[in-house]
Amino acid sequence: MQSLITKIHKAHQECTDCPSPKVIKNFFEELLGLLFPEYSVNKIKEKTEVEAQFDRLRNSLSIILERNIHLHGGDGKALAYEFFKGLEKVFDMVHEDVDAMYEGDPAAKSRTEILRSYPGFYAIAAFRIANLLHNLGIKLIPRMITEIAHSRTGIDIHPGAQIGHSFCIDHGTGVVIGETTVIGNHVKIYQGVTLGALSVDKADADLKRHPTIEDNVVIYSGATILGGNTTIGKNSVIGGNVWLTKSVPAGSKVYYQTQMYHADSEVTDLYVFKNDSNEVI
Repeated sequence: MQSLITKIHKAHQECTDCPSPKVIKNFFEELLGLLFPEYSVNKIKEKTEVEAQFDRLRNSLSIILERNIHLHGGDGKALAYEFFKGLEKVFDMVHEDVDAMYEGDPAAKSRTEILRSYPGFYAIAAFRIANLLHNLGIKLIPRMITEIAHSRTGIDIHPGAQIGHSFCIDHGTGVVIGETTVIGNHVKIYQGVTLGALSVDKADADLKRHPTIEDNVVIYSGATILGGNTTIGKNSVIGGNVWLTKSVPAGSKVYYQTQMYHADSEVTDLYVFKNDSNEVI
């Protein structure tokens, strides 16, 4: 027992000072409630109260950053100011995402329903907020925020990914979007989609390891797209359970077609590629 106590004591002494996950979760949840009243416990009535809440949360972030200089190496107060200065763009982009989810889901009865209950909203909002922190050069905290969303929704988006306007995740459970993924505008993905890397070698950490998804692409459930050199051309449709490690041109339709076959037959499952003219290529 003394050996274990010694090991635990040593671990505590060597542990880097970092913000508690509870502190980061409270900051994120309060910020989300301020930006989106549908998610808030209490609706704000006066404009002065909005200003007061902004000041309070900016001060909270400033304190977190000033206590953890090793996570950014800069001026915590200045970084907190820059973060809140950039929130308007985040606010506008998340509302565009909500519009895309509403327009892309026949089951959605209202935007309020999406804001209050859709996992896609929560995960994308968390990503947008975390991505703003990430782009300011702040370490760890952005990942903590996206992991809060991951644990709640099953949607795993790395804060370093680049995601354009009007992004829609429908259902969402099991979605994985890697660190160097680039996603264009008006992209829609379904549950179980993986935008991942071909290699997990640590030496590739600074390379582009994840795919590029161009504008107006739809990726259906269970599809796996891997590799930093893999590009899905604009206006393409990737069918369910498709596995891709090579690029496809704009306007492609790729789907997985199963076939019943006898064990002694050479016939196997196949992928079908079609172009804009619906011709098999």
